[in-house]
Amino acid sequence: MIWLGWRLQRTETLIAAALLGLVAVVLVPTGIEMAHAYSTDGLSHCLGFTKGSPTCGDVIGSFEQRFSPYTALVDWFTLLPGLIGVVLAAPFALELERGTQRLAWTQSITRRRWVTTKLGLAVGSTAIVASALILVLVWWRQPLVKLDGRMDGGAYDSQGVVILGYALFALGLALAIGAVWRRAIPAVMVSFVGYFVARIFFDTWLRKRIASPSSLTWRASDRDPLQLFHSWVISEGPSDSHGHFLGHIKVFCAPGQGVCAFPKRPDYMHALYVPASDFWSLQLVEFGMFAGIALALIAFAGWWTLYRE
Repeated sequence: MIWLGWRLQRTETLIAAALLGLVAVVLVPTGIEMAHAYSTDGLSHCLGFTKGSPTCGDVIGSFEQRFSPYTALVDWFTLLPGLIGVVLAAPFALELERGTQRLAWTQSITRRRWVTTKLGLAVGSTAIVASALILVLVWWRQPLVKLDGRMDGGAYDSQGVVILGYALFALGLALAIGAVWRRAIPAVMVSFVGYFVARIFFDTWLRKRIASPSSLTWRASDRDPLQLFHSWVISEGPSDSHGHFLGHIKVFCAPGQGVCAFPKRPDYMHALYVPASDFWSLQLVEFGMFAGIALALIAFAGWWTLYRE
């Protein structure tokens, strides 16, 4: 049954592998080039100073500008876990659409064994491809992580275990919709849209609310300490010495004279931030949420197929 199940999803597995291969074709040459430039430019000597030193600031700025087109491209790779998940869910929905599972059930294969094998192969294939994607992205971004950390949105979404959680969520969503709808292509399309919406919701609204932010107040004349420690800044602005935000700074203009005056520069700045040391705890929480929802959706797809078919 396992060999037969593999043969039935071989095409979709090859598509997922092709997506991974395309990523490797783009990232491996540029990753080697970026690692070489990081070494030859001596950027490791600037890690303690980051952009605060004029010399290091110029070197780091030149390095980041050189590879910024690739960084912008890699930020779009956050869609790949969704593509991988929905593609590998397609064989399950396709068999339900065609009704070929009934032929297997009339042989020596029980319903439970068929469902368990099909879902297990889908989950296993997704986990393998997503794990390979994690390794490639983590390796490629190493020089940038050393310079800027990994709490930035683009870096965070391409590091750690959240990629696996995203792929499993897309897989579970496609399996559940496919089991109920029994239309493979529409289920895949709707599931990918649902994955995209869920990611936007999580990235722009929910993530900052499940984090446990710290607060910091410093003199406005001093250098921003959060840049040195690569923290994720949730909000930042002028404040009093007690950390109370002062709101927006207004500009006063004399009527009809075209002369504008800025008020006194604030003495203090205040920020809510998530320190870089919380990276793994935040990753594990987010992974747990996506993986938990995925397992519930996969279990629902199996239950629906077993008892509502």
